Amino acid sequence: MSPTRPLTVLHLVANRWWTGSAEPVIRLLGGLRARGHRVLLGLIAGDRFEQKAREAGLEPLAGLSLEVRGNPLRALADLRRVRATVRAEGVDVIHTHHSHDHWLGWLARGGGPAALVRTFHNARAVRLGWPSTALYRRTDASIAVSREIEERGRSAGIPADRLARVEGVVDLGRFETGDGGAAIRKEFDLGGAPVLGCVARLAPRRGHELLIRGFRLLLAEYPGARLLLVGKGEARARLEALVTELGVAREVLFTGYRDADLPGVLQALDAFALMGAGSDESCRAALEAMAAGRPVVARAVGALPETVVNGETGLLVADESPGAVAAALRAILGDPARARAMGELGRRRAAAEFSPERSAAIVDAVYRAIVPA
Repeated sequence: MSPTRPLTVLHLVANRWWTGSAEPVIRLLGGLRARGHRVLLGLIAGDRFEQKAREAGLEPLAGLSLEVRGNPLRALADLRRVRATVRAEGVDVIHTHHSHDHWLGWLARGGGPAALVRTFHNARAVRLGWPSTALYRRTDASIAVSREIEERGRSAGIPADRLARVEGVVDLGRFETGDGGAAIRKEFDLGGAPVLGCVARLAPRRGHELLIRGFRLLLAEYPGARLLLVGKGEARARLEALVTELGVAREVLFTGYRDADLPGVLQALDAFALMGAGSDESCRAALEAMAAGRPVVARAVGALPETVVNGETGLLVADESPGAVAAALRAILGDPARARAMGELGRRRAAAEFSPERSAAIVDAVYRAIVPA
């Protein structure tokens, strides 16, 4: 059997939302298909993940629930469905992305020849106790999307020779076209003001409060500056109350969720800021800003220390204080030539290090190492 034969890979993703693992999985599957592999996808149907998968030409497996809190009968039906798919389709690799589908994949392969792979998209997903650690030892390969996750994986007992790091991925072409942000500047009446922005779900632990307080300190020198908070979520009302309390309701603008015009949103910015890693610690939002040619100001969390080259493609804040955030933003806005150079270097770095092709090539090598030739 040729070591370069196309593989059949089943990805199981217990997710329904267009967040967290969803987009990285879609990008990876596109890259694997381009390398000649046959990919199958199981997800939680009925929401934007399914919609986006279909837009990408992926037909999700029918008859799967994958609901984490589903009833036992549904879980048993899922097990039977996945087992039948593995046998009927000659699946070489079952690639899982969450704890629920990891257990399902392990049970479904039984003693069969399919290899089992798990990607950990955030550090919290790596559990340090039994029975999870036993499952990790029975997994042929694990993938971490950041150094922090990789280190936690080692702490969980995953052997080093079965733990790979595959960093984030971004659709470069999507962010290289657009109107340069003209429509967004018009929509929010930004004029020629300095504009900063953050794209992240409005949820706890995303660092919005820190960014808002740091931005407020910046206004003494840049009174016309604006901060765009892009996203939706349960914390919006609380964040709106905070900006009102701080007296910056005019300067901090909540844009809501943006999708089709996200490239234009990023192109409207002078700098992008991200203070939290979110549910996908590859920090895709920062990669998208880099692809759009924008310098990135970030905290050293998740994959951001590996993504942002401090002083070259952006700045990592010195500490978790509003003053440190303000100092980093001030350094970017105070030197437009340096900011443009950082943005251009970021774009080149995104193209060289975070393309779907490169990500798929690394994952392909992981598969080849565990699938018998």
